[in-house]
Amino acid sequence: MRGTIITTQVLVALLAVGALVASGFAWATVRRFTSDIQHGAALPTVAANEANPVKRDIDGKDQNILLLGNDSVQGATPAEIAALGTTSDRNSQATDTMMIMHIPANGTKATLISFPRDSWVDIPGQGKAKLNSAYAGAFVAAKDKGMTDADATSAGISLTAQTLTQLTGLHIDHYVQINLLGFYEISEAIGGVDVCLNAAQNKYTENDDGTHPNGYTGINLKAGWNYNVKGLQAEAFVRQRHGLLGSDFARIARQQYFLSAVFKKVASAGMLFNPLKLTAVFKAVSKSLFTDPGLDVLSFVQQFQKISAGNIVFGKLPIVDPDGHADGLSVVLIDPDAVKQYIRQLIGVPTDPKLANAAPIAPGAVRVQVLNGSGQTGTAARNATAMQQAGFQASIGDADATRPATTILYGDGMQAQAMTVARWFPKAQLVLTPGATAVTLVLGQDGQQAKAPVGPSPQPAAPARPSSPQPSGTTNAAQNANGCIN
Repeated sequence: MRGTIITTQVLVALLAVGALVASGFAWATVRRFTSDIQHGAALPTVAANEANPVKRDIDGKDQNILLLGNDSVQGATPAEIAALGTTSDRNSQATDTMMIMHIPANGTKATLISFPRDSWVDIPGQGKAKLNSAYAGAFVAAKDKGMTDADATSAGISLTAQTLTQLTGLHIDHYVQINLLGFYEISEAIGGVDVCLNAAQNKYTENDDGTHPNGYTGINLKAGWNYNVKGLQAEAFVRQRHGLLGSDFARIARQQYFLSAVFKKVASAGMLFNPLKLTAVFKAVSKSLFTDPGLDVLSFVQQFQKISAGNIVFGKLPIVDPDGHADGLSVVLIDPDAVKQYIRQLIGVPTDPKLANAAPIAPGAVRVQVLNGSGQTGTAARNATAMQQAGFQASIGDADATRPATTILYGDGMQAQAMTVARWFPKAQLVLTPGATAVTLVLGQDGQQAKAPVGPSPQPAAPARPSSPQPSGTTNAAQNANGCIN
């Protein structure tokens, strides 16, 4: 059984350190805890090249921390392995939980972005593959060369970081990884958290075909509120994907829900002013952490202390097809250009400053390809005809998959043409696409139709960090934690 482990405990550890210091706990003791943390190799400087066009940090002095969960149970006693409901041969190369925490230098809200493990991405040196194969491939290759587990782990993390940098445009500054044992111990140390389920989840819950998929994780939680969920059940709650509508996406929602609940628990007075509990939390985590040598945990904590259940934005990638297929595999299909656009909007970085000064031009001077990504027959032809009647040089075709939102793709130098198309589709997302030779309008499932503009030309909206739930976008886990979840 392969399981996923949420990086909640990484964040809890940082909160615990800050709370220990704030409560006047001996600085020397805190230093001793941090000295127990194992360090891997530093991340290499990501150079710009044809395969990786990232030339600089798009977010200046902001920090991006890669958070990973690993299936290893290294260091666990036989009793702990039994309590985990697993075996001692857990796969050290399996890391199915990957997140980037973006921490603004100005102290504003942090952002936590989740990446589905099955995302179909370009992996440097390997070509197209599932995201989690970057870690596994580099880990195995390092072990085949006779490297130690620590060096192999560093290699896996490094390639994962390079892959995510190429995908998102964010340079990864540091990394923190924690194993399966760490999650179990941290949930025990804080005394668990309260979670609410819309429906009971246990090994006896049946699918329509009579199977019992939930038995994979050993989950056994009732419908409604379950109080002080910890240990094996906490682990099962954040790992379960079988038997849930949305599979990996449901699991991501579970992880963010649990994380929000943990933030509230650790930030509560009962934890903050109880050095014994805080000490237990950090002891439980420090022996399971694996970080880059450049990450000064105590300095990082000074930034991190401002994060609480109400001061963090949860995000996940815009998805083209959650049930896609490639090379005979079931994968999550994503659009790298849309991902970069989304990331910029999420962290408040201007997506394309040239758009602000781009004035629409005559439709007759605009060549646009209209693709049907709506899933409805005739949508592209109907809209292209309307645009042709207005003078556009419009051709039609089908998108490679259905798209949730209507999107205008354009290359650098085509800002005026893109803005002209945007006048007819004012709610469409504009995405700067390197290498584009023409403006492409991809009609999505949002039902947008060509409509002649009225009044002055619209200007592109300033990028804003989403704050309400959106499909395949951001989620407000703090709100979810006050209610129930699937």
